[in-house]
Amino acid sequence: MRSTIEVSKKQSFILKMGTFPKMKIQVLLFEYRGGQPMNPTIHDVARVANTSKSTVSRYLNGQKVKKATEEALERAIITLNYHRNENARRLVMSRTNTIGIVVDNISNIFYSGIIRGIEAVANKKGYNCIFYSGTSNAKQEASFLHLLFEGQVDGIILLSFQKRDPLELERMMDVPYPLALIGDHGEMDGLFSVDIDNASGVADLVTYLHELGHRRVAYISGPSHMGPIKYRLKGLQQKMHELQMEFRPEWVVASDWTNQGGYEAMKELLKEEGYTAVIASSDETAIGALRALQEQGIQVPNQISIVGFDDITLSSWVSPPLTTVRQPLQDVGMKAAEGLFAQIEGEEVERTSHLFKPTLVIRQSCTKL
Repeated sequence: MRSTIEVSKKQSFILKMGTFPKMKIQVLLFEYRGGQPMNPTIHDVARVANTSKSTVSRYLNGQKVKKATEEALERAIITLNYHRNENARRLVMSRTNTIGIVVDNISNIFYSGIIRGIEAVANKKGYNCIFYSGTSNAKQEASFLHLLFEGQVDGIILLSFQKRDPLELERMMDVPYPLALIGDHGEMDGLFSVDIDNASGVADLVTYLHELGHRRVAYISGPSHMGPIKYRLKGLQQKMHELQMEFRPEWVVASDWTNQGGYEAMKELLKEEGYTAVIASSDETAIGALRALQEQGIQVPNQISIVGFDDITLSSWVSPPLTTVRQPLQDVGMKAAEGLFAQIEGEEVERTSHLFKPTLVIRQSCTKL
C-alpha cells in the first residue's frame, strides 16, 4: 500500500509498509525531487542500518563485517530496494592483475621511493602497475576512478601531497572498490590512507635545536596548497610552546619549496634579528637559504644554525652537510600497496590514516650555543 504525504512544494514522500525478518513494520521514506524519485544510495543504506558509509562500502566490496552488521545491512538493502552496482559485483569475481597509480606529477623525484615500495609489493603479488600523471586536485583524481568502474584495474592508489577537497574525499568514501590514498587525507576517517607524520618530524627538529641551546628559531614555510605545510607548522608551534621557546610571526616566511624560493625567503628573514637557528620546511628550501647566508658572509653553523626536511641526496653534499629528517618513503608505498591488495582480496582493513614517523639525521649545519 502506498500513500503520498505532502511535505512542501519541492518535496513529498512515499510511505511504504511491509514485514521483514526480525522486523515488524518498516517505514521507508523515498525523497522526490522535481517529480522524479531518487534511487537509494549507500548514504540511505548506512542510515537505515545505523552504520557508517565506509562499512557499507566494505560490505558491498565483498569484505568481511560483523555478523550483526551484515544482517542489518541486508535488511536495509531489502527495505530500500537498493540495487548493487553490477560492475562492482563483476570485479569481485574477475581480476585484471593490474593496479592503477595516479600521481599528480610523475617527474617529481620525491615520489620515486614511494613508487619503489608500491612496485615491490605489486611484483610479489604478480601484479602490473599502470601510471597516470597530471592530476592536481582531488576532483581530477576522482575522474580516474572510472578505470575501476570499467574494470580496467583491480584497485587504485592516489598519490598526491596537495591539499584535498573534503567534499571530494567524502565522495571517495562512497566508492565500493579497492582504493588507497597517499598524502593529505583531510583528517577524516573512512578511507585507507598513508602519510608522513609531518608534525612529529618538525617537532624532532625543534627538540634537537632546543637541546643545543637554541631558544629563538625562525621558520621558512612552504606553498599553502601542499598538505604537509599545515602539519609541519602545527608541529613547530606546539613543540616550541611546550618547550617555552620564543615564537614570533615575523620570523615565519613562506617559500615555494625550491632552491630559489629558499634563497629569497632567507633574504627576507635577514631583515629581522634575534633568532639563532632556522628550520626550513624542505631540504631544497634549506639549501637555497644556505646560499643566501653564505653570500652575506654569515657562517653556518658558527653564526647561525640551519636544518631541513626530507633528506634528499644533495643535503649530504652541500657545505656544511645539512641536518634534516628522513622520510621512510618506500615504507609508505609498501603500506599503501598492502592495504590496497588486502581490499582486493576481500580482507577487512582499518579505513583510517596510517602515519609514518620521520627520523632525525644529524650532520654539520648546527652548533651548540
